[in-house]
Amino acid sequence: ETANKIALASLSAAVAETATFPIDIVKTRLQLRGESGRPSAVASEIWSEGRIRGFYQGLPPAILRHLFYTPMRIVGYEHLRCAAGDSVMGKAVSGGASGVLAQIVASPADLIKVRMQADGRLLSQGLQPRYSGIFDAFRKIIRTEGFLGLWRGVLPNAQRAFLVNMGELTCYDQAKHFIINNQICGDNTFAHTLASVASGLCATALSCPADVIKTRMMNQATRKESRTVYRSSFDCLVKTVKFEGVLALWKGFIPTWARLGPWQFVFWVSYERFRQVSGLSSF
Repeated sequence: ETANKIALASLSAAVAETATFPIDIVKTRLQLRGESGRPSAVASEIWSEGRIRGFYQGLPPAILRHLFYTPMRIVGYEHLRCAAGDSVMGKAVSGGASGVLAQIVASPADLIKVRMQADGRLLSQGLQPRYSGIFDAFRKIIRTEGFLGLWRGVLPNAQRAFLVNMGELTCYDQAKHFIINNQICGDNTFAHTLASVASGLCATALSCPADVIKTRMMNQATRKESRTVYRSSFDCLVKTVKFEGVLALWKGFIPTWARLGPWQFVFWVSYERFRQVSGLSSF
């Protein structure tokens, strides 16, 4: 049964990631910019770089990441939830803990995804991207930054994963059961849709600051000929607030929510449906 859940979570995540990836690349580029960045301008720039293909720069490592990340956090939460019982705090800790573990394992693929998304800007300038593909990225990062370089930004990554999964999994779980228990509707697609919208808003509000810090930390490579902008996650936080203002921590909130909302809708509706077809109980 656990193996089936892992396979279904991976499949659902791949579908959701592919469907919403264009929004994710806009969000990532926006977070790497200063105050002048606007979603419409970033989207136009990406379109000029490669038309439709430009919006899928970095999709392969994103799919690879979800083959590890999503099954571990979803199935892990289900197991931890049994120990937590009906306690909301217990569910929140279960969601956060499963997210942290999953993100640590998937962090190298996430790092490569962020850098490949950022490299799309080089194409529009007639420059060569840093990496030609996933394996080239792995090889170059290990050679120039060491094996542990694959886990650059793992701390803000883990912080974000804790907040995202605490908000997403707990909120989805609670919202769905609230809807069903109060007979607003049955355990169907409508209930899953309402619960996914609520969990998307909650996860975005909690995670956006950590997401901004994570993205900026992961994008800066360590090179002998260049100086790193941020010494640590805390240094990145301080400099972002100092030079761009506190609201910069929520830079990319709209595209983040615009992606998390559809992503969660596609994922949860698909996952719940796949479980039903496979004869598994509802999440």
